[in-house]
Amino acid sequence: MLALHTPEGTLADVASIRLTQAIITGELIQGQKLNESDLAERYGIGRGPLREALRQLEGMRLVKRIPHAGARVVTLDREMMADLYAVREALEGMACRTAALRMTDAEIDTLRLLLEKHAEQIEAADGQVYVQSEGDFDFHYQIALGSRNQMLINLLAGELYQLLRMCRYRTSRLSARIRPALQQHRHIVDALVARDGELAEILMRRHISGAWKSISEMMDEEHDSNTITYSRSKTASGS
Repeated sequence: MLALHTPEGTLADVASIRLTQAIITGELIQGQKLNESDLAERYGIGRGPLREALRQLEGMRLVKRIPHAGARVVTLDREMMADLYAVREALEGMACRTAALRMTDAEIDTLRLLLEKHAEQIEAADGQVYVQSEGDFDFHYQIALGSRNQMLINLLAGELYQLLRMCRYRTSRLSARIRPALQQHRHIVDALVARDGELAEILMRRHISGAWKSISEMMDEEHDSNTITYSRSKTASGS
């Protein structure tokens, strides 16, 4: 019987998907050094496909290679997050304005049905989680495609997509934001139905600026908590 051989490119793609998910969910933490032998053993990935996957993740900006220090998971500090959300607000606002004019009625209907599936998932999780799967099940991804603007698609559904998902994952478990976020998505769809590009852009920009406000406040709380913990440990050690 002939042996079946899987092309290395396919193995690399599978490895890339697995590692991408691990980074987005925090299984591989920000700033973590990526040791090839450890990753190969942990995820059952051959060294060749693993190296190619890491190169793919560099292109997605999820991994940063530092001279003489190797590859590390990207660190989303406040400055980087602020810059990314400012760009995201502008680009997704523009995509939403354009989508209001270019999406078909059927595509908008599909978007509304997608939000109903999101609502079911939220209720199943008792309103504690709003994690959107990537691609066809991602509201923001579908808006980008609906813009029919290839430059916006390349950025929002390509070059920056996984980095944006990494940021969005942080707000997906903020219970105070989950149901309001779904309602904001529904209002955006209403604006698309009305073919009101100006309103659609305003609503999307408000939605994203609200997400940044939530993340910013969360980062402040984490910083304050870490500062208190550090101060207590210094006091306890007598330093």
